[in-house]
Amino acid sequence: MEASRRRLLGAGIGSALAAPGLALAQPAWPADRPIQIIVPFPPGGGTDINIRAMAPHFQRHLPGSRFVIVNRPGAGAEIGYTAMAQAAPDGTTLGTVITPSLQTITIERQPQYRLEDFAFIGTVVEDPGGFFVAPGSRWRTVADLVTFAKAHPGRVAVATAGIGSDDHLLMIGLERAAGVQLNHIPFAGQAPGVTALIAGQVEIASMNMGESVSLMREGRVRALATAGRERFHMAPDVPTFRESGYPLDTGVVRSFVVPAATPRAIQDRLAEMFASTMRDPLWIAEAERLFIPLRYRNPDETREIVFREQEALRNLWRERPWKDG
Repeated sequence: MEASRRRLLGAGIGSALAAPGLALAQPAWPADRPIQIIVPFPPGGGTDINIRAMAPHFQRHLPGSRFVIVNRPGAGAEIGYTAMAQAAPDGTTLGTVITPSLQTITIERQPQYRLEDFAFIGTVVEDPGGFFVAPGSRWRTVADLVTFAKAHPGRVAVATAGIGSDDHLLMIGLERAAGVQLNHIPFAGQAPGVTALIAGQVEIASMNMGESVSLMREGRVRALATAGRERFHMAPDVPTFRESGYPLDTGVVRSFVVPAATPRAIQDRLAEMFASTMRDPLWIAEAERLFIPLRYRNPDETREIVFREQEALRNLWRERPWKDG
């Protein structure tokens, strides 16, 4: 994953409003009602913090609008994704979706949404995964961990945010690359996994780098390695898995969507608002303060990565169904 915010924010922005006549035919949008943003996780998590911080900047770049955050947690984000897919396609509902959970749910089971039910507005975050240990852990490097895991198959307990999460997929990636067997301990989110790590109930926590920067700086956890092609720019002292011989590239991509039937003029206006926000110095500074690793993609690029990841995950499922542990 590319983590350089400055390089990525220079990418092209979404197209301008393509059909002024159609926009004039939508007089009720957006001034008469607030625009709700569905967050498929509980308040207080990384995604929720990101979206709540971003909403005021949206309002500045869509004059006359008002945004309201609506948390719809449950079933590993399926409830929120379904609500988004079934929302009225009138521009009054935006949704937050996460790769890979958006795709893994459709592979594991048959939810009441399809990827084709969404039109993509753009990507806001790309946050690589990482392996973390308690400050006093016996392991200083990934090599230390792998050596121990090979000698003790299934003994190393790894906390993740749930089955099929990017944290879990990173664990599976290391198992396959290093030829080891780890013990998966899924939790309902990152916070209980951190608690278990600090309490000594697990020896590894697989978590996103951006969401863990404050924990590292407070000395509560220590990072062994980060996924991605380059070191994470907010923690440059942390080596990559690739530096230890394991080219892992697992992490979270956080994007915005609307229902697929939303008129194109509204999609384009929201994409323009989103792109303007992503290049706004005020938002960039706020994201930096909150350790949010920004990564802008336009609507077409966002759709491309979502469907490309879907195919890669299907291939992994055929080889190693992640519900097996």
